[in-house]
Amino acid sequence: MRKKVKIKVFTTQIASGEFKGKVIEIPDIQTTRSSKGILKESLFNTLQFDIIDKNFVEVFSGSGSIGLEALSRGAGACYFMEYNQTAFRVLESNIRKLDPSRCQLFFGDSFEKFALVYSMVKSSPHKTYFYFDPPFSTRDGMDEIYDKSLALIETIAPEVCEMVIVEHMSSLEMPESIGAMEFVKRKKFGRSTMSYYRPKEC
Repeated sequence: MRKKVKIKVFTTQIASGEFKGKVIEIPDIQTTRSSKGILKESLFNTLQFDIIDKNFVEVFSGSGSIGLEALSRGAGACYFMEYNQTAFRVLESNIRKLDPSRCQLFFGDSFEKFALVYSMVKSSPHKTYFYFDPPFSTRDGMDEIYDKSLALIETIAPEVCEMVIVEHMSSLEMPESIGAMEFVKRKKFGRSTMSYYRPKEC
């Protein structure tokens, strides 16, 4: 019988909102990175109260630290996709500590699950924030992950979307427009950068 390997887990706290101070876990595995505290703070300083009652989709969820912060700050419904079983179990546990009734979890490849999640938010009366944080520089065979992520963003209709945020390598030059989305601004944090896109104005 194979011995079960115990995964090391780090902890962080929800920074603000309804669940401020609640401790969530982050597994120490190669494909899951926790977004830096300063990066997360900058993101939510940008979104502020606009996020209240909106949908929030964390496309590559890991432990869900971004989506759960959005939940705490008033997002109406949060959607999480994660393919790694260990990270998914931690994500489930984190959600149970907060508000499972406002969360939807999907286990599997985000590129395969995205269409299902998109169909759900498309039928919602509220607009949606999409957060893309591809697991860059973490494993072999991921060379096309940005191209595939941009292809997903191209499928997003302006009437469904409030904003698309992409966390990416600072060395990557992001396009001025992606489908119906146009570049708004970027914030750099060392090796990581966040690029913001909004639906193009007609």
